[in-house]
Amino acid sequence: MPETGASPLPQTPPAHSPLFRAEHFVWLTARVLEQRLFAYHFLNGGPDPVETALDAYRNADGGYGHALEPDLRGPVSQPLHTAHALRVLDAVGRCGGQRVERVCRYLTSVSTPDGALPEVTPAQRGYPSAPFMKLLDAPPSALLTTGPVVGLLHRNEVWHAWLFRATDFCWQAVESLRMSHPREIQAALTFLDSAPDRSRAEATADRLGRLVREQCLAVLDPSHLDVFPVPPGYAPAEHHFPHDYAKTPDSLARAWFTDEEMSRSLDFLAAEQQEDGGWPTRRRQWAPTTALEARPLATVKALQTLRAYGREVG
Repeated sequence: MPETGASPLPQTPPAHSPLFRAEHFVWLTARVLEQRLFAYHFLNGGPDPVETALDAYRNADGGYGHALEPDLRGPVSQPLHTAHALRVLDAVGRCGGQRVERVCRYLTSVSTPDGALPEVTPAQRGYPSAPFMKLLDAPPSALLTTGPVVGLLHRNEVWHAWLFRATDFCWQAVESLRMSHPREIQAALTFLDSAPDRSRAEATADRLGRLVREQCLAVLDPSHLDVFPVPPGYAPAEHHFPHDYAKTPDSLARAWFTDEEMSRSLDFLAAEQQEDGGWPTRRRQWAPTTALEARPLATVKALQTLRAYGREVG
């Protein structure tokens, strides 16, 4: 038996369960960070190893780089990497204190004139990046990057001067959406799910839900994929489903879909586990390394979503 005060022993999933198969896939293919995240979420692991692995991606400017987000290679800090880091810190309950103060200083340093974040800063120039990532000398503000960062900081009750103008930008951007695409809607949701003004967030989310249905941005019946076109600029198989928006039952996006639509979506997600134990990634694959690194991320997310809805994973 472990000594008093020792860390709990790792839990082993039942053999041949989805979780058991996924564990094998993660140990076989994942980066150290995703291995430790998997252990934290599903094997009774602690937060310290996760944070230690994440520190390898942190730069002296307070941001994160080193291909933390697989579609951007190279060492330089980028808002997308930093948003990814905040998701990790949030997942393990460490999104606060001096580490987040450093992050906010970085966010301030790379903000656009209206106080928001660009998708990619010019510092990326000279390093490999996905062909769909636009490298501009003066990139505009992007809800795609600003929304998730602002939402996660509000979720963790972080207060910093950077948040005031960035929050105003998010409200203006989300409330003015008339045409959109799935990743932008997901970014808006991360903001709305944690925005302090709950009544305003609920009203805005209701309008976005109607937009998603009107513009066919979610596959409501996975058995008829041909009825739901992939948005322009996305990979040929890059469909999005109700579970991609309502990742947990308490998301504002859950109200967008009927129980039957949500059930079909979760059935489809569970059936997507592949023979090697991992889940696929539907985004365009532009380099072998990015495809390899993206699948463990997709696997952890899939298991989290299934478990959040009470689906048996092992």
